[in-house]
Amino acid sequence: MPTLKTVLFCSMTGMILLNLSGCNKPQDVAGANPPSISVGATIDDAVIATKVNAALLGNNAVKAYDIKVSVRKGEVMLSGFVDDQTQIDQSIAITRAVEGVQNVTNEMMVKSGSRTIGNKVDDGVITAKLKSAILNDATINSLDISIVTSKGDVLLSGFVDSETQITRATELAGSVDGVTKVTNKMSLKR
Repeated sequence: MPTLKTVLFCSMTGMILLNLSGCNKPQDVAGANPPSISVGATIDDAVIATKVNAALLGNNAVKAYDIKVSVRKGEVMLSGFVDDQTQIDQSIAITRAVEGVQNVTNEMMVKSGSRTIGNKVDDGVITAKLKSAILNDATINSLDISIVTSKGDVLLSGFVDSETQITRATELAGSVDGVTKVTNKMSLKR
C-alpha cells in the first residue's frame, strides 16, 4: 500500500505534467510577451519543483502543506502563511540544498494568531472563489499564480507574464467577498 508521501509526490508530479501539457490561455495582448523558456528548462523547473516539494514534505518540522513552490529558470519562490520564522528559515535551507536550485526567493509570511475551523472554511471558500475568477479571466494565465488565504488575508505569488496580469489578479482578489487584505508577491518572468 502506498504511503501518504508517495501519493502526494505522484499527485504533485501529475499536476506539474498537466501544467506542462499546454493548457495555457492566450498571451496577454496588452503587455509584452514574457521572455521565452525552452521546453528543457520548463521540464527542469518542474523537476526542481517536485524535488523541493518532496524535500519540504520529508521534513516534519516544516508544514509543507502551507507552502507554495513556484520555479522559473531555477529560481524558486516559496510563499504561503507559516507558523513562525523558524519554519521560514528551515524551508529556505531545505530548498537551497535541492540540486538545481539557483536562487531562493522568500515570500512566506508568518500567520497572525491561530485560525478557527470557521476561519479555515471561510478561507477555503475565498480561495476557491478567487481561483475561479482568475481561471475565467482571459487576461491571466491562472496556472502561474498561487493563492493562499489566512483569516481573510490573500497572498498572491508566482511568476507571471506581465504587469497587466499582476494588476488584474490583485483587482480580482480585492473584489471577492470576505477578503480583508491582498498581498501581491508575484514577480515578472525574466
